[in-house]
Amino acid sequence: MGGLAAAALLAHRGHHVTVLERMDAPGGKMRQVSVAGRPIDAGPTVFTMRWVFEALFADCGARFDEAVGLTRAGVLARHAWGTDRLDLFADPEQSAAAIEAFAGPAEARGFRSFRAAAQRIYQTLEGPFIRGERPSMASLALSVRPKDLLSIKPFASLWGELGTHFRDPRLRQLFGRYATYCGSSPFLAPATLMLVADVEQQGVWYVDGGMHALARALAGLAAAGGAEIRYGTDVAEITTQAGRVSGVRLACGELVTADAVIANADPQAIAAGRFGPAVQRAVPRQKAAERSLSALTWTGVAEAKGFPLVRHTVFFSRDYKAEFDALGRGGMAREPTVYVCAQDRGDNGEPGGPERLLVLINAPPTGDARTMTDPETERCREEAWELMGRSGLRLDNPAMTKTGPAEFEALFPATGGALYGPAVHGATASFKRPASRTAIRGLYLASGAAHPGAGVPMAALSGRLAASALMADLGSIGRSRMTATAGGMSTR
Repeated sequence: MGGLAAAALLAHRGHHVTVLERMDAPGGKMRQVSVAGRPIDAGPTVFTMRWVFEALFADCGARFDEAVGLTRAGVLARHAWGTDRLDLFADPEQSAAAIEAFAGPAEARGFRSFRAAAQRIYQTLEGPFIRGERPSMASLALSVRPKDLLSIKPFASLWGELGTHFRDPRLRQLFGRYATYCGSSPFLAPATLMLVADVEQQGVWYVDGGMHALARALAGLAAAGGAEIRYGTDVAEITTQAGRVSGVRLACGELVTADAVIANADPQAIAAGRFGPAVQRAVPRQKAAERSLSALTWTGVAEAKGFPLVRHTVFFSRDYKAEFDALGRGGMAREPTVYVCAQDRGDNGEPGGPERLLVLINAPPTGDARTMTDPETERCREEAWELMGRSGLRLDNPAMTKTGPAEFEALFPATGGALYGPAVHGATASFKRPASRTAIRGLYLASGAAHPGAGVPMAALSGRLAASALMADLGSIGRSRMTATAGGMSTR
């Protein structure tokens, strides 16, 4: 999504843009798979921060609402602990009332204080960090008031800070899950990630045609500006001349010359030498221990019975700490929390017969070191299905395809299957993501693994930042050659 956002902006500014995409469709991690003849979203499932795309389309002379159909969700998510159940709603007072009925008035007051804290964090960080080109802790300290800087809670853990708002461990577990939105542990991530609660409160939408429709719309926007998009095209090497980028060499041997290249791959693919030795030192090498989480997913169709799924449903494990301890050791949890996206559902209602489902559990990013055996995968499936079964859910007649860390590593090389770039563990982790510019002149980065972070809107913002940096360096007047490349892997 970062590469497509950059391509659209650059094309509409009059630059010659070529997008090279390894897959046969746009979107990268926002991909679809076909199971039983039905296309199913197999990547991101939640759409937030609508303003990012409204601004992007407007900057390209188009209207986002004319390109993508959206329905605002009334129920943000349903959460289950065995027979206990709690919904969060778009209306925060409805959520507070549900929490009071679920855990008592003190927890409802805790939710309100938590919401206020999350809002302060988001408002403090949106300008100087989320929209910022390359913020540092020092630059952030200079751009906000000391009181506001302390309010973002960079030195407290998310799990610890949640304990100041909630006494009920189930609520700490629910809101601690926000750390997994960027592939991190709630026990190691900073309390800054509470801002996710405010992002969701600003609006969660269902995308008509599924999330992949957003990728198609962005590709259409780039093409309308004159960008050439070449699918099924592998990039083998980023070439240089006299110390700066000169283009790319494709796997078929073709050379594509360019004044600049935006690499929309995970930056670690560059650091690992996947695009040749000339650019290998353009970004620093990341330790495997710093990777975000991977996932084990089952995507397909089944008849869901016995539990009222909504679009987003989470079935929680009984021991969250044990779950993340196991993942931190590089193993699978014996009882994993399970996320289910029921793509044919909205806030209410049951589809008749088989429906499209994505079932996901967290996994360690070890796909480049080992492949899970079939017995291991089957054990994980059985444990996930058993956990859902304790809440009454039964999946009958499933036809599903499995994707694990090794498969994600094959799709997104040099990541180990990590799906969110580096993990956000510790106060300074967010400032360690590489910026748009690299150490090689003319080479720029755009992806969820670059600044400002993981997630669909953040990846799109990385594309905006890359395009801005490129235009500032090349000059935005006149037409120039530019290749926005997927780097031999999927455009994100």
